[in-house]
Amino acid sequence: MIINSFLFSHLHIRIFPSPCIYICSNKLPITNLASILSQPIEYLKGVGPLRADLLKKELSIFTYSDLLYLFPYRHIDKTSITKIEDLNSATEFAQVQGKLWYFETTGGGSARRLLAYLKDDTGVIELTWFKGMNWVEKTLKEGETYNAFGKISFFMDKPQIVHPELEIVKDPKAAVKSYLEPVYTTTEKLKAKGLGGRQIGKLTAALFSILPEREVEENLPHYIVERLKLISRYQALLNIHFPSSAAMYDQAVRRLKFEELFIAQVRLAIVRIERHRKSKGFIFQKVGEHFNT
Repeated sequence: MIINSFLFSHLHIRIFPSPCIYICSNKLPITNLASILSQPIEYLKGVGPLRADLLKKELSIFTYSDLLYLFPYRHIDKTSITKIEDLNSATEFAQVQGKLWYFETTGGGSARRLLAYLKDDTGVIELTWFKGMNWVEKTLKEGETYNAFGKISFFMDKPQIVHPELEIVKDPKAAVKSYLEPVYTTTEKLKAKGLGGRQIGKLTAALFSILPEREVEENLPHYIVERLKLISRYQALLNIHFPSSAAMYDQAVRRLKFEELFIAQVRLAIVRIERHRKSKGFIFQKVGEHFNT
């Protein structure tokens, strides 16, 4: 991305002894973190001392700010429910909803597997587990309504999901997500302590629930934000984690990429200004005939 020269034409940069850089057109600190974001991560609801130690060692997350800037590497679309009869070979991933008809364990040895059948008003889909069967079986309840998400495949022309993400539906109105669900980097040690990608997403959601928009200060001049039609810094951070749509995710990426490059160019401009201010340069007493060749 190339930042056009007009962006800097009205900026006056002042250098302070503190590590903050101020753009005097609207006197906005570039590196000033809101106080809530400097809080230790162990104080966030759902973390605590033990999980905090793991987050520090495994992902270098020490503060709320570190968690805020741990961006997901992909998102899962659970904003809609697909009818079972609409599933076909072109469907890659889908979320279906239905009542658990029945489940059973079948096969033996390495072929042992847990089968469950989810039924909606259009058909039946088979859910299959080859691992963790004992734990999954304890959580299943016949007659309950579930959301099942995963990769769609077909066996003997019948749809199935192997190792689906299964979630019991208590409130049908809240069964569908209003945002794309983030997936975060994690480690085996974190997973062992219940901090998989989904759980880290819950911690991030908990952070946003106590983070008002005013706490995330704008760090770009107002006229640049307006001229380039960028979303606010808070909205960019919110939608990089929990985008309401693919379009909002793209806007968040655009804003954050621009911000990073803009600040990098401002820092280079400061270095250049400082170099010119402190260095008088070298004066040539005589310029040879090959100087400009």
